[in-house]
Amino acid sequence: MKFFRIINTLILAALVAGCHRETKPESSGEPKVTGEKISFPADSPQLVSLELAPVESRAPASTQLSGRLIWNDDVTVRVFTPFAGRVRKITADIGQTVEKSGSLAEVESPDFGQAQADARKAEGDLKLAERNLARLRELFAHGAAAQKDVEAAEDAQAQAEAEHSRAVSKIAAYGANADSLDEIFVLRSSLAGTVVDKSVSPGLEVRPDQMLANTPEITAPLFVVSDPAHLWIQIDATEVDVPRMQPGSEFTFTSRAFPDQTFIGRVDKVSEFIDPNTRTIKVRGSVDNPRRLLKAEMFVNVILPGGETSNISVPAAAVFLKGEKHFVFIQEQPGQFTRQEVAIGSEQAGRVLILNGLQAGQQVVTDGCILLQQLME
Repeated sequence: MKFFRIINTLILAALVAGCHRETKPESSGEPKVTGEKISFPADSPQLVSLELAPVESRAPASTQLSGRLIWNDDVTVRVFTPFAGRVRKITADIGQTVEKSGSLAEVESPDFGQAQADARKAEGDLKLAERNLARLRELFAHGAAAQKDVEAAEDAQAQAEAEHSRAVSKIAAYGANADSLDEIFVLRSSLAGTVVDKSVSPGLEVRPDQMLANTPEITAPLFVVSDPAHLWIQIDATEVDVPRMQPGSEFTFTSRAFPDQTFIGRVDKVSEFIDPNTRTIKVRGSVDNPRRLLKAEMFVNVILPGGETSNISVPAAAVFLKGEKHFVFIQEQPGQFTRQEVAIGSEQAGRVLILNGLQAGQQVVTDGCILLQQLME
């Protein structure tokens, strides 16, 4: 009896121990992908590599773009010589104001002397043809000349008149005349303004085809005459900035030379294409510079006021590109993520404006987007 009592006790203890033993199912740790959703088991080691950040609201911030001041071509002329020769005298220097057709330099040019001689010869030929025609008409009136001789003289007079007009017009186009044969061509400005650049000195040999060369020091114009009170500004804008930079709209900009001052510009032209290398659009504006503080070729910072209709933003690392669309991964609940297409705006201070697709308070993946994308594919 004692033996059977011991056996029963051992069996009961084994049954009690079996009732309290817990069996834990083993997890594979493999994620499950369903459409645009991906789910991880709670004990998946891949969850450790994911970092999250909230979708936040912020006040629309201004956008800063880079710009460069350039000469206003509407009030600028770059002067080259139309005749080959040697610079004899400089009559205008940098900073000097010149009137329209004002003298800039004098060039000794045999080519110009030949043009003067052609005009003078054409004038003499015309006078000779006119006298010959008058004499033949008088002889014809007295029956001492034939009709055909008069007609030939009329034809010669017409040709001489045409040649004279051509020769005179040639030198008149350059502001010269045939009154002398000194071979001195006066280089003039076709616009009134200020001499802002000069790359010529006395004794320099110049020629009209130098503007076609590829060497910068040769292609530089002899003179640049402009009005520094009116400049242009060249702006590199992105495609999302274009709606705020329509022709006629105003913008502000600053310069490192005058950090405490703000200047105003106005948009004139917007390029019709995007640069394929820089992905920027060229925008040209006009700037009034009455005090001449700003200088051509200055780099400036253009400031555009916040014009976005959305104030939702996420860290830039949360947004990734797939094809031509932008996406983020949203955490629906712990271990469950959804790939969401979004429309983005400008980027500033490491955050990207979200125009559509997200709501404030949602959690997005900032580190691990590539991992999630690879698992979904």
